[in-house]
Amino acid sequence: MAWHVVIAGGGFGGFYAARALERALPPQAARITLVNDVNFMLYTPLLPGAAAGTLEPRHVVVPLREELKRTHLRLGTVVGGTPERNAIQVRTLKGSVEDLGYDHLVVALGSVSRTLPIPGLAEHGIGFKSLPEAIELRNHVLRTLEVAETLEDPEERRKWLTYVFVGAGYAGLEGLAELQDFAADVIDLYPRCRTQGMRWILVEARDRVMPEIPPDLADFATRELRGRGIAIRTSTTLDRVTAEDVVLSGGELIPTRTLVWTAGVKPNPVIARMGLPLDGQGRVQVDTTLRVDGHETIWALGDAAAVPDPAKKGQSPTPPTAQHAIRQGKLAGANVAASIGNGRIRPFRFKTKGVFVDMGQGQAVATTLGIKWRGLAAWWLARSYHLAMLPGTKRKWRLLIDWNIQVLFGRDASELGGLGRAPGLGHDPTGAETPAGTAEATGATEPVAPS
Repeated sequence: MAWHVVIAGGGFGGFYAARALERALPPQAARITLVNDVNFMLYTPLLPGAAAGTLEPRHVVVPLREELKRTHLRLGTVVGGTPERNAIQVRTLKGSVEDLGYDHLVVALGSVSRTLPIPGLAEHGIGFKSLPEAIELRNHVLRTLEVAETLEDPEERRKWLTYVFVGAGYAGLEGLAELQDFAADVIDLYPRCRTQGMRWILVEARDRVMPEIPPDLADFATRELRGRGIAIRTSTTLDRVTAEDVVLSGGELIPTRTLVWTAGVKPNPVIARMGLPLDGQGRVQVDTTLRVDGHETIWALGDAAAVPDPAKKGQSPTPPTAQHAIRQGKLAGANVAASIGNGRIRPFRFKTKGVFVDMGQGQAVATTLGIKWRGLAAWWLARSYHLAMLPGTKRKWRLLIDWNIQVLFGRDASELGGLGRAPGLGHDPTGAETPAGTAEATGATEPVAPS
């Protein structure tokens, strides 16, 4: 009888775990099921490019059914787990909750944006972790330019042309840099906005940006952003958000219609309902082989797990990066295969070999194998790395074409916020209500009298 291996989550970790299992086990040895709420894996390092219009949104995702040949994809949302029964609970597309049994379980449910109890943040902040959020942010920036262009009052216009990002890690710094680059490209289409100018502000609670990279590269990134007119507030936090302004620690009030929150991540909330041991940060406790403490047939990885970091002698968990999730996914697949009888179980030994921080057209910072890069060379290395790592030959070509089209022809300035939200039949674009019982409301038509 074939073993049933269930993978919960289709991000980097889940995808690479499934692919490793497909390669390690013959079809008759195991049945592999991957549960995910969408039928694609988001290649998150390319998310800023999608937000800035450099990349077509479909080209920053990897269709799971195309790339996984023997894995059964089950679309649904994992809502809990009962390890004593070897089952997880899945909410199906029809809304019912069903049990899904397993012989081995790989938990790769990832993370969500970490928010704080700041007044107004949930109501007025914009996230930047998912593809819908990235596209909405791009559309929002274009809408602010459209609104500002119609305003007569310069003070009111300034609110719409001020953009505040909170959090100077990968997502915040790269997202702000790409979007500012995008807005600078298209602002010539808006004469009033061009005359007034935009204001971009990056807020970080720590004493410098990008603690993941060496201080001298972080300093270079800071100088590059400030050279583009971007204000950087370090050792600063957010106190309050309203629809028309934000207040920073120290009392600085910034009139703005845009607050983007990128200040960290936390494990997917469903992790707390999986019945597994957790650490103080809500991550699943695992050993160096990614096996969950006290559970021989359950494995966990990525942002959802406290995987001991070999670079820090196991004293703290690995950072929540794609590099680590990919290697942990490959190891989890290999170790599950080994526990079934194909190979031997190995510990996680990967250490970061380099980092890339893309800051818009022609600008980046990077470190690879101890060598530090900046400017155009770092930008070329960053793009080459992501091109090499993106799964699928078709997607590599699409990515390469997108990049070259953007370099040759610039970015598109269309605001397509209505995509995916089609109005119903009979919708009145003016917003006026059609009185009930009229011909327009009932669909009846009056005969046309002959002329």
